[in-house]
Amino acid sequence: MHPTFDNIAVLRAEEEWQRAGAYSVRIQGMNRQHHISLREEFDVHDGDGTKYIVLLDAGYPVATCRFFETSHGHVTLGRVVVLPEYRGRKLGMKAVCEAEKWIAECGYSVIDIESRVEAVQFYEKLGYARVDDSVVRSGVFDCIRMRKSLPAR
Repeated sequence: MHPTFDNIAVLRAEEEWQRAGAYSVRIQGMNRQHHISLREEFDVHDGDGTKYIVLLDAGYPVATCRFFETSHGHVTLGRVVVLPEYRGRKLGMKAVCEAEKWIAECGYSVIDIESRVEAVQFYEKLGYARVDDSVVRSGVFDCIRMRKSLPAR
């Protein structure tokens, strides 16, 4: 039986206690499932200055993503993770779309992402395009650089 999603709430996490929800999802969804070390999963971009979306099911963190400024007008979106038991319910899409809203409100115009090769179609459905066809190594994953320009406000 799949969990219900009537109680999914969106948290824009900027404070440490809120970021703990994002970290919890990442530990369960990446560290445990893909055997990625904590050192590889958590990098210089985690912490103050980075913004996180955390989706909560009745208060329990179940999905997350983060973004941070990389240059004037540009942000990098990443660490999109949904707990295994919540996958297939469009929560990854919901997390990315919520991040895009926040990114636009912050005044950024371009979103970059290094998509795992197997997730390229997911991002293409959300309007991201390949920057080129080269495959780059990001941690333990083969990735494709993708980009999306936001409409002018």
